[in-house]
Amino acid sequence: MEEFVTEEAALPSAPGEVEHPSLALANSAVALPGGHTADLLGTPAQAEQWLAQRDLAPEGAGLAEVCATQLRSLREQVRSLLASRVAGQPALPAAVTAVNDAMTRVPTASLLLWDEKAGPYRATPHPTTAIVEHALAAIAADAADLLTSPDATRLTACASPPCNRFLLKHGRRQWCSTRCGDRARAARAYARRIEPRTT
Repeated sequence: MEEFVTEEAALPSAPGEVEHPSLALANSAVALPGGHTADLLGTPAQAEQWLAQRDLAPEGAGLAEVCATQLRSLREQVRSLLASRVAGQPALPAAVTAVNDAMTRVPTASLLLWDEKAGPYRATPHPTTAIVEHALAAIAADAADLLTSPDATRLTACASPPCNRFLLKHGRRQWCSTRCGDRARAARAYARRIEPRTT
């Protein structure tokens, strides 16, 4: 049975997550050894904290479960797109549609507003009720940018099972973290020790 763990401190950022919130979103549920899964969006409070840490929502926004569910749903679609790109296979149309829908659901134009004292100014509307929609739009736009940028050629999956995170490769590095690299090296060393010797 799968068990969920929630400690974010145990999950260092994978290369590329800081620059690409869509990569961080895709990696916000990670498979761990022993059948455990760490889900950083498991509750509305965790989803709110995750968004706030990336400046995608204000602290104390009071997200509801429906908001966390929307974020987890976009995560699955982004994961699907990244996996398709890494495998060199066509993307699922539903995943492409989900990202496009998230990008177009909110206004992006800076509107003309008028302050009694300061006069005219322009700002993008960002009502409290649309916090999650704006966050989803920003993440979806980043996913589209990542998948169509030169960085897409560096996109790969962590090479240390059971980890299911994605990263942007730098040099020969194939792992999302030192922890996964150490685990992969230990597994290779163990496999060499138990290989039957031929004489």
